[in-house]
Amino acid sequence: MRALGRAAAEVVLPLLLLVGWGVWSSRAGSFFFPPLLDILATFRRTWLFARLGSDVVPSLERMALGYGIAIAAGIGVGLVISASPFARALTDPVLEFLRALPPPMLIPLAILLLGIGPAMKVLVIAAGAVWPVLLNTVDGVRGLDPTARETCQVYGIRPADRFRHVLLPAASPRIVAGMRTALSLSLILMVISEMEASTDGIGYFVIQSQRSFAIPEMWSGILLLGLLGYALNAAFGLAERAVLGWHRALVAQPA
Repeated sequence: MRALGRAAAEVVLPLLLLVGWGVWSSRAGSFFFPPLLDILATFRRTWLFARLGSDVVPSLERMALGYGIAIAAGIGVGLVISASPFARALTDPVLEFLRALPPPMLIPLAILLLGIGPAMKVLVIAAGAVWPVLLNTVDGVRGLDPTARETCQVYGIRPADRFRHVLLPAASPRIVAGMRTALSLSLILMVISEMEASTDGIGYFVIQSQRSFAIPEMWSGILLLGLLGYALNAAFGLAERAVLGWHRALVAQPA
């Protein structure tokens, strides 16, 4: 019953916002803010199968590939860096410099190196999304209880078992948190890379609609991106609950 009430509460505010948007836009008479019903009709014509294969699928493929590379590189490099204090001290200045670079600034360089094809967009997505995963991996390993480290050393636990049964479970909540942040960044960078240099994709469609003053089409693309972001975050939440169910149960236990 409580879960049903919580689900209903999550639906109420979006519905109220949609109703308010629909009423206001129908009376606004603004070229730049068309009626919501017009936007929804354009959404149905544009995105329900018409441009699904030509724009949505390529965008999601590039995002998924860049996100996957970011996860693999972030966890792998993070574990290597956090393996020793010397490695952390050696790489810290370089990492701080690289993470300070805004990922969209890499687009001109990526275009010079790879052109405007899919590889450029994947590189930009991966280069921006890797940092939350990498830094959270390092922080997660650093946050391992010293008592657990000493216990592993005293009992002579093998490094492979230590990594699998002690280090990885302890660091996984932070790693998963970094992966959630990286997912949002991947969606943002996917759109930015397609707006700057592309011949297809959701971001390309939105910017071309804006430039040609196809305002309902532009709003339909924005609406699609919001729905995609919500769906991806919801799917990630389900996966997180499945993977970190043990952690949630442990945190919920009374002290």
